Amino acid sequence: MRKHWRVLTGQHEKVVFPGGHFSSNPNQKMNADKIVPCIWLSAEGGKLEAVIEYYVAVFGSHFQTGPIQPLGPTPSGNTEICEVSLFGRRYTLMNTERVHQPLNDTFSLIIYCLDQQEIDHYWEYFTNEGEASQCGWCSDKYGLRWQILPANLGELMGKPHAFEVLMRQRKIVIDEYLG
Repeated sequence: MRKHWRVLTGQHEKVVFPGGHFSSNPNQKMNADKIVPCIWLSAEGGKLEAVIEYYVAVFGSHFQTGPIQPLGPTPSGNTEICEVSLFGRRYTLMNTERVHQPLNDTFSLIIYCLDQQEIDHYWEYFTNEGEASQCGWCSDKYGLRWQILPANLGELMGKPHAFEVLMRQRKIVIDEYLG
């Protein structure tokens, strides 16, 4: 367990997580996966399986996972970690039994949607057990913040009264910008 924490705090030690992405060489070649966000969630029993099932249900084959690595007991209870890929971008998910620090609006993931149907799909899924906010923001059942936005938001914001429309909306409704 200790060597896992050393990797997460940036000390160099040879540790191999799923996919063998970490090494003891501090001069490793720079690449797109050099910096990978680690999202710390909390689910019952510290088990990642339920978290993975939740995200696979909404993202389908766009959410890929590596093997779950149990880290065992920590100050936040049972802990597991797993590398995932969401639409080809790597993340690390860490899950503990108890909330260490609640997630908040300082970190969010943006989903750029092609049409209203796609906005509705993500919005309805996340707010079903999560919480709706304003201007396309919501949080899912684990507290992770999402911005569900149309891919052409910049164009829509160029329309007359667009800012007023945005300020009235929780979920983005594209037709309200066009009317």
